Amino acid sequence: MSEKPAVRVDRATDDERYVATDSLVWFDEEVDLPVADQLVGVPPAQRFAAHVDGASPASYPGIYGVRPLQLALPAEDGANLVPCAGLTWVGVHPDHRRQGVLSAMMRHHVEQTRREGVAISALHASEPAIYGRYGYGLASTALSLSLGRGTTFTAPHLEDAAGEVRTTLATETGDALAHRLRECDLRVASRTPGMVVGEPGFYAGILRELPEELRDKERRRFLVATRGGVDVGHAAFRRSHKWERNRPAGTLEVHALVGEPAAELALLRRLVDFDLMGTVKLPEIGLDDPLLHWMGPRADTEAVPVDNLWLRVVDLGAAVPQRSYTAACDVVVEVLDDQAPWQAGRWRIEVAGGEGRATRADGAAEITLPVAALGAILLGGTPLAGLHRAGVVLEHRSGAVTELGRAFRADVAPAAAFGF
Repeated sequence: MSEKPAVRVDRATDDERYVATDSLVWFDEEVDLPVADQLVGVPPAQRFAAHVDGASPASYPGIYGVRPLQLALPAEDGANLVPCAGLTWVGVHPDHRRQGVLSAMMRHHVEQTRREGVAISALHASEPAIYGRYGYGLASTALSLSLGRGTTFTAPHLEDAAGEVRTTLATETGDALAHRLRECDLRVASRTPGMVVGEPGFYAGILRELPEELRDKERRRFLVATRGGVDVGHAAFRRSHKWERNRPAGTLEVHALVGEPAAELALLRRLVDFDLMGTVKLPEIGLDDPLLHWMGPRADTEAVPVDNLWLRVVDLGAAVPQRSYTAACDVVVEVLDDQAPWQAGRWRIEVAGGEGRATRADGAAEITLPVAALGAILLGGTPLAGLHRAGVVLEHRSGAVTELGRAFRADVAPAAAFGF
């Protein structure tokens, strides 16, 4: 067996080479768009590439990017927005697969994230089987829903609040709309664990639509919910025509749905009532989203579970104090982490009065777990007991898993995070 070549990773300095690698890995239709426009939302300082001696100068052996985000973690009064590294644009050139390129890039990402003082990394997994090996745990699950036009939503104790919400199609474009969406997201995320909020460039990327995305399609529309002149929610959607037996049966696909419950209710009632539509698709709805209760058990709907946000703890000592907790605990855990040796070993996780801390420990471990398990439970939606039952977590002291798991559990499952 030949020896794997040495791989080094640093910032990508050639945008055309970076995009060429991405195009080869993801094999999308090539677009007639300046390279700089294709990279909107991934800051130049957050584009990285792998190098291997003798590689083609036309592309990189591997690339990845980071979108600077804020992640909403559970808090006593709603959510704490904390810095988070949104891993994206990950790809390995077909000629360099199985040569350690991805491992080198993931190790570099963890180290780089820690150097920048960020305690958590997040991603949406194109191939979920890959990222558990690098310390990511599935922190939130969503449902992909298809609703019939005219679906009825019943929420008797929200009717007055929903009646105060006005929904209108946004007329702004460009930076003005990007700013409006981001400010709304910040308001909603402060009360909604599981959400992510990007930097301004992130929203510019959302608003940019490539030519192949618009072929035979309308542009993405934005429906905004306001109350008292303040934005309290929004929905991004696109409609497509279809006719069956000379009757309209189009599809309205929702790309984002953000809002406090009353605003979401008002938005949904508009979305299921557009002319010429037959089906409304919502690709990602949180497992405790109010929508699931408003429809009733016999609603005309199809629901398919999908994985949503994967989290990786990069700095346990910094991450634990960033959220609130629901029960007291005092547990020593042995953390297994091959990618971040500074984090491997024994930690004492203590929670008192809703506040937590993690410090290095010398005592015997009461639980042994992979770092991915910490990412999985960080939003409060994944029971630690389930990971224990599955054999992912090992308990050395009877009751330790229950104690730690109850502390990390949240009252409701995390909301679905918008894709990045």
